[in-house]
Amino acid sequence: MSNKIWNFDILVDDCFVNFNTKKQEINPDHNDRLLSVANGFEDGSWRYRQFKEFVFSNIAETALSAQEREKLIDNDYGRLIEAAKHLRLVDKEQNGKGSEIAEIILYGIMKNHYKALSAIPKIFYKQNDNDNAKGSDSVHIVIDPNGGFQLWLGEAKFYNSLEDARLYEPINSVEQMLRKPIMKKECGIMTNLNELDKQIENQTLLKKIKECFDENTSIDEIKPKLHIPILLLHECQITASTT
Repeated sequence: MSNKIWNFDILVDDCFVNFNTKKQEINPDHNDRLLSVANGFEDGSWRYRQFKEFVFSNIAETALSAQEREKLIDNDYGRLIEAAKHLRLVDKEQNGKGSEIAEIILYGIMKNHYKALSAIPKIFYKQNDNDNAKGSDSVHIVIDPNGGFQLWLGEAKFYNSLEDARLYEPINSVEQMLRKPIMKKECGIMTNLNELDKQIENQTLLKKIKECFDENTSIDEIKPKLHIPILLLHECQITASTT
């Protein structure tokens, strides 16, 4: 696998058990993985322009519907600017920077690293229907080479501090996200939208995916296909001092 995601450096991409130094306190299974990615420096300055380009290159994945993304070729810049107008760039919380930028980064990593399909463009539905935006920060389908598939429900945070106390917040969000009513609603929204219809040409596979996440399907059957990516976007002091 490449040592870069887009132009960002991959620092770690490994199973957590391989570098866990606190085996007596933490006992993860082999499904727990850590992916660490960093934006680099150039001529002593953090590559702000590169970061901004990544955000704008991937904003369409979550701020535009699949139908609107199909039209990007005709008017790329104008549509992206229109989508950017709706972004919540600053969070009201004073103890963090949490914003929709973290969600865009998560969608970008899912697309570029995991080849994931955007099943619900969350920011788009926040703009148009707040009810649809509740639940996870990202919803993706990842298709295996053998024709299998998984559901990825993600959580994204933008923090100015990575102290241990801050880590409870995303964990609590995931706990809420995995409750039956919210998962059922997330799957229902996904199957009722036509986002996947415009991205999956194989009609047999598309039908199989929609049947798997149908409202009548037991949550117990969905959980084995579930992955939970948690993105923690962090600006360290070194980066902050050069921007």
